[in-house]
Amino acid sequence: MEKKAFLGHKIKRLRTDMSMTQAQMAENIGISTSYLNLLERNQRPITVPLLLKLGESFDIDLQDFARDEEEQRVAGLREVCADPLFKGVHVSEAELREATTHAPNLAQAMLTLYRAHRSSREEVRVLAEAVTSGERLQSGAEASRARVFPAEEVRDFFQAHDNHFPELEAAAEELWRDGSLEIGQVWAGLSAHLQAGLGIRAKVLPMDVMVGATRRYDRHSRRILLSEMLAPHSRTFHIANQLAYLRHGPLLDGIVNGTAFMNEDARRLARAGLANYYAAAVIMPYDRFLKAARELRYDVEILSSRFGTSFEQSCHRLTTLQRPGAKGVPFFLIRVDKAGNVSKRFAPRAISFARFGGACPRWVVYDAFRAPGVIHTQFGEMPDGIGYFSLARTTTATAGGYRQPAQQYAIAIGCEVGQAHELVYADGFDFKRREAAVPIGVNCRLCERPDCAQRAFPPLNQRLVLDENVRGLSAYRFGAE
Repeated sequence: MEKKAFLGHKIKRLRTDMSMTQAQMAENIGISTSYLNLLERNQRPITVPLLLKLGESFDIDLQDFARDEEEQRVAGLREVCADPLFKGVHVSEAELREATTHAPNLAQAMLTLYRAHRSSREEVRVLAEAVTSGERLQSGAEASRARVFPAEEVRDFFQAHDNHFPELEAAAEELWRDGSLEIGQVWAGLSAHLQAGLGIRAKVLPMDVMVGATRRYDRHSRRILLSEMLAPHSRTFHIANQLAYLRHGPLLDGIVNGTAFMNEDARRLARAGLANYYAAAVIMPYDRFLKAARELRYDVEILSSRFGTSFEQSCHRLTTLQRPGAKGVPFFLIRVDKAGNVSKRFAPRAISFARFGGACPRWVVYDAFRAPGVIHTQFGEMPDGIGYFSLARTTTATAGGYRQPAQQYAIAIGCEVGQAHELVYADGFDFKRREAAVPIGVNCRLCERPDCAQRAFPPLNQRLVLDENVRGLSAYRFGAE
């Protein structure tokens, strides 16, 4: 702690939440009541040993507890001032700190207002996409109509949890202890655990016997039936997924019931998504996977070989490494098909994905189809000026034979350029040269870049400018309404 930390309000709030008197808390952490009183009134800074004692005594997240709220406000205001909305307005670091020091409530009010602005802008974007897709909006109150769709609602559910569920991680870790699982031998360990603990066997059957199903649980014979067309990594995933339903149904229900979903379909989809999460946590246990990811500098192909997973499974798991105090790189993820449809997406921070239609044609995720099986990389920049590093590769889903060929997808993951140095794929990129960044956007109808030769549609909030004597890079010229 390089500077004095005054956390009196947090200490007092903690004591109040614990229903303790000053004398009781002081005795618990080994200081006098008068000294605790001075701490709570910010007349004494908290020391590192005392902070550690608080953590030991009351099981608190020290990183969160010791976080400097003034620094948080400064960082927040810095982000606000970097928004293109304030282009041309320069606010110095000294002015930001002076505002947070001398007018903290005003600074907080500005942050709240900015968040409301961002939220409103997102609602308008969703409305524009819904209108574009032909969805009928009955009233202004339905600006977020897209969220009624079960799949979209579930995506928002995972987004709200930062795609991290500590309860499921704990359940997976418990299975590793009880089942004596080993890296590279998860299939054998899970099969033995199922048979010994639940009396359930896993059996691989011909695809014609499975009648179009890749997995089926037979309650009468107590067998998990798997299609012969499933790859080994998929078979392991499926029995771990079925185990989630068999052993942790109440846990899945408890997480799902904590959210007010619009309909039963969304609730069931969320429950299925949580079962998938548990399966991934079993196959790629948190601490081991994070340690390997850091050591390998997030080389996804080596991670997949080491843990016996597919490229897509490893990419998904990387987005879930958000445990407080042990976080990985905050990745976003998107999956598209050859027609441009987005079937999976997760974005932890500022980057936005379209809820309808495809993504930006300039994005590297579409380049992956040009050379299947090869890693493609890109340094891109969104219209708000934020730079991103992305990597993409094709992946193939389970096939059903000659008449049901495998579906090919492209998976892309990435992060803000500030974390890109942690990835082996980013070696050789000079992120300081912003002119080298590929200008990308959300999609054509929401992007206002005027010089894009790959534009398929004009932006929704711009007026077309028609001049038969002028033709630019794009087929559409436009200006503000």
